[in-house]
Amino acid sequence: MVDEQRTISYQQWGVDFFAEAVSERRLLAAVNGLAGQPIDFGPMGVGPGRIAKVRAFGEIGLAQAERITGEAVEYAVRLPVDLTFELDLQVEKHRFHADLLVPLRLQALARPGVQIFVEVTPPRSQDVEVSVRAEGLRASIVQRVANVEGELQRFVAKYVAREVEKPHVVRARTIDVAAAIDKAWATIAPTPPPETVTEDFNAALEQEIRDNEQTFLDLTEDAG
Repeated sequence: MVDEQRTISYQQWGVDFFAEAVSERRLLAAVNGLAGQPIDFGPMGVGPGRIAKVRAFGEIGLAQAERITGEAVEYAVRLPVDLTFELDLQVEKHRFHADLLVPLRLQALARPGVQIFVEVTPPRSQDVEVSVRAEGLRASIVQRVANVEGELQRFVAKYVAREVEKPHVVRARTIDVAAAIDKAWATIAPTPPPETVTEDFNAALEQEIRDNEQTFLDLTEDAG
């Protein structure tokens, strides 16, 4: 008899499964795979004659996630990025430090074939938080002229939108639950080879006959 106190509806099971499969802990573990990765770009020539050189370096920090209230399994993720820019004008060099917070919205969607797809909404340029500090007075002037913060916002928003749609990223955002279940069943309930089934049957039958041999003897006597 099924213990009704220990069962739930299929619908509730599905809701609980989604919440657990795409939990904050699992989500952050996946996103934080980027944490600590270095950024090192350039130097690249810019401007007339490509005389000026730009270099950028830094790293991606640990993300934070917060569940968004509602029926959907959805999270607001904030990914910090630390960058330093060097602008070499040949006669002088300027350095800027930038702290960025990149907001992402991640939602788990149900797809046919028992799959979960993580939809990612990239940020708009105005959603990217940027704080730029320039070293020295001259660097501060260059910062205002070049609109460093605005350029960073546009670049990051465009970069994230492009990256999340790359084929390998889309594949990583797809969780094939059916395939995972197949692997789990193969581990906990391996299929025995046919000869094992036959051997087990023969052994069980032999034991049954021995345990009830008197029954067979009685049948023989009745037949006589």
